[in-house]
Amino acid sequence: MASSDDLSGKRALVTGGCAGIGLAIVRAYRAAGARVAVLDRQAASDAFRAELPDVPVFACDVADPDDVRKGFDGAADALGGLDAVVANAGISQNCPTLDLDFAGWRKVMSVNLDGVFLTAHEAGRRMAASGGGSILLMASMYGVVAAPERLGYCVSKSGTVMMAKALAVEWAKLGIRVNALAPGYVRTPFVDDLVARGRLDPVKLEARTPIGRMIDPTEIADAARFLVSDAARAVTGQVFGVDGGWTANGYL
Repeated sequence: MASSDDLSGKRALVTGGCAGIGLAIVRAYRAAGARVAVLDRQAASDAFRAELPDVPVFACDVADPDDVRKGFDGAADALGGLDAVVANAGISQNCPTLDLDFAGWRKVMSVNLDGVFLTAHEAGRRMAASGGGSILLMASMYGVVAAPERLGYCVSKSGTVMMAKALAVEWAKLGIRVNALAPGYVRTPFVDDLVARGRLDPVKLEARTPIGRMIDPTEIADAARFLVSDAARAVTGQVFGVDGGWTANGYL
């Protein structure tokens, strides 16, 4: 008998799925039996194509409404419909707020908030017409707790948290579940770059985290698999933290 978080027969779309957390989610969904398509600004690498030759990748800027619509059209045509959509594409922003200009503010909002809205809206429109589905929005622990020098990031991710709750309440009657994932520090090439540039101290981060280490992308993907599966059929409007205890820890 298949496990309750088996995704066999499901058709899933992941934005920003060519690298990092998105790629881990694509791998997890494929391993659980789902058919998957990806929307991404970057082209699939040769390694991606070799590993996942049956996963179509459509070029898409999630902050562009026309791009999102066309990307969804391509993915839905390739898969024969959509049962699950993960709004994973996003960017970080790490700078003193007094150095943050309006262009920088708008850049992080356009991707992390506008892009998530456009993705969720397009997913909801299609799922409402087809009888329902599951939408997962990628937030962050910094959408739940604050941090210095990350104003745009924190605000955009807190907006994502509230978007998941508001849409879940509104769309439940349509058979659509909406949840948010709130990762902590995940060991990705992006985080490695921040460490290399001296913007993050991995020793301090791990000491601050109750489990004593950063999160692996596969651990985020495991939660993402559960949340779009039938095992989570009564779960909607929730913010699912995978942060190693970071947000619970108020003690040094």
